[in-house]
Amino acid sequence: MTLLIVGGSGFLGTELVRQALSAGRPTAATYTTRPGIAPGVTWRRLDLRDPGSVDAVVAEVNPRVIVNASSGGADWAVTAEGPVRLAIAAAKAGSRMIQVSTDAVFSGKSHVPYDEHCRPDPITPYGAAKAAAETVLLLHPDAAVARTSLIIGDGQSEHERTVHELATGTREGVLFTDDFRCPVHASDLAAALLELASGDTTGVHHLGGNQALSRHELGVLIARRDGLDASRLATGLRADSTLPGPLEIRLDSRSTQRKLRTTLRGAHQFLVPAA
Repeated sequence: MTLLIVGGSGFLGTELVRQALSAGRPTAATYTTRPGIAPGVTWRRLDLRDPGSVDAVVAEVNPRVIVNASSGGADWAVTAEGPVRLAIAAAKAGSRMIQVSTDAVFSGKSHVPYDEHCRPDPITPYGAAKAAAETVLLLHPDAAVARTSLIIGDGQSEHERTVHELATGTREGVLFTDDFRCPVHASDLAAALLELASGDTTGVHHLGGNQALSRHELGVLIARRDGLDASRLATGLRADSTLPGPLEIRLDSRSTQRKLRTTLRGAHQFLVPAA
């Protein structure tokens, strides 16, 4: 089974590539600016804004499954329209598709927690683009959407870098105490996505960690794991800031978790100080 990982040189994509190769899966991956460094991978440059580029890569690789782990931020052409182009190409090629989505498709105003049956109601440009991308379910009968939350690694994620900069005084700012998410470790998320890719599941799935934390609580755990002074992490309220975005999004991933062998750990389980 050939697996095509779109965005394979990114943070999540790199972990997907690593685990796929470790499992012995024939793997191809795409990049926008430069390929990843993993050996044994067929790398293809892909511009999700270009239908011709999408069609050519899918036709050339002829994958059994496509996992779209690309990150285009609020760029509508990449984040919203790109997955639609990918779904159309996948349907033509007879490939299954898994679209990685986000808890940002929710406003935080309607449902706590949010399960797979909740309707998207985004309030940011990024959330709107990701919600639009979920229309792949209407375009391709063999598509699935996997919504996740803050992705944490072993020091490589944006959230971890921010905490390091705040704790060492190289950046000014606060971590919000009223902004809740369900952080997930990149290795757990990648393993869960590859499980979904190995089956025939369709529809919407939630892949968040099993514990909701505020941004500040998460920052404290990261700082303690990495031997930093957590007391230097200033607190603030997102409600008092000018930053747009939802305050409380707690993904309920229990339904999807029951179908998986992979455990979606909570942050207290994977952010522990080294012995």
